Amino acid sequence: MIDHESGERPTRFSAAEYQRRRAALEAAMADAGVDAALLYGADRSGSAVGWLTGWPTTREAAVVVSPGRPDEMFVQFYNHLPAARRWASDAEVSWGGPSTIKLIGPLGWKSYQALSDADLDLVDLGGAYVRLRLIKSDEEQLWMRRAAELSDAAILAVQDAARPGTSETELGAACEVAYLATGATNHIHYFGVTDMADPSSCVPSQWPTQRRLAPGDVLTCEISANWWGYSGQVLRSMTIQAEPTALYSELHAAADAAYDAICGVLRNGTTPAEAVAASSVIEDAGFTTYDDLIHGYGGGYFPPILGSPSRQNEPLPEMVFESGMTVVVQPNVITTDERAGVQTGGLVLITND
Repeated sequence: MIDHESGERPTRFSAAEYQRRRAALEAAMADAGVDAALLYGADRSGSAVGWLTGWPTTREAAVVVSPGRPDEMFVQFYNHLPAARRWASDAEVSWGGPSTIKLIGPLGWKSYQALSDADLDLVDLGGAYVRLRLIKSDEEQLWMRRAAELSDAAILAVQDAARPGTSETELGAACEVAYLATGATNHIHYFGVTDMADPSSCVPSQWPTQRRLAPGDVLTCEISANWWGYSGQVLRSMTIQAEPTALYSELHAAADAAYDAICGVLRNGTTPAEAVAASSVIEDAGFTTYDDLIHGYGGGYFPPILGSPSRQNEPLPEMVFESGMTVVVQPNVITTDERAGVQTGGLVLITND
């Protein structure tokens, strides 16, 4: 049971879901032979703290996990304590003092040295944590469907706003208005705008400009609305008061063909090599890619992270796609001179078939 609309009660997964996660983490700790785990997040980045406790990290949060004992969470700033205690209701939540990094902190050089000086035997559980996150539970899938729905609403709002005279920053505002009232937040909205007749942009930028749309432009978009730590993703290309030029028609056709070919092979048991091979229609058409071809997604940015044959993210990982994984398929097909490109794709759920 997921509680989305409960007045002052925070949005959380069920108690059973958090118990499942705690048990899985404790099993990974036992496999690694460790007595305690340290989870850290800061500035609304990273998903380890939220995945275990339900607290969507604000400034800083560090969690100490010890089997048989309640989780201990230390947060910054002091005025964040009341909200953290509501969200992370199963943990003992305290202020981290003047600096959480001095008390526990991320494992930067100074923190690592401090823990080493305390004669602690340190083990990296990052890989085990990632493996726990790859397969999404039924509840996680519901949250991701919600995030995808809100991301779809955002791309439709951008489509409606994409007319001559609109700036990239105004497109971002239209995007966020589509979901902010629901309680969702922005994860990303990247835009790329260029003149189709004389293109100079092949992939969306992470920072908007004040450039205003004009007839004959092409707009590429990568949009993710965030629902309490889980994001959807949708990637689209739009032309402004003009039909696509011959070049952009070819780019888009290659992207559509690659998306269909990749989704046609993705299922339980598919290897990364098979998924990459399916995208060879891009190179067959005389194009290449800039962005990732496929990457794991949902509560984080996960393996496999794959490029197309002409822009590989090597080596290919030793793994297979499994039912319950969520990945983004996003063939960003570009010209080899990197002047023109399109974005196509979205978040998909891997199933048995």
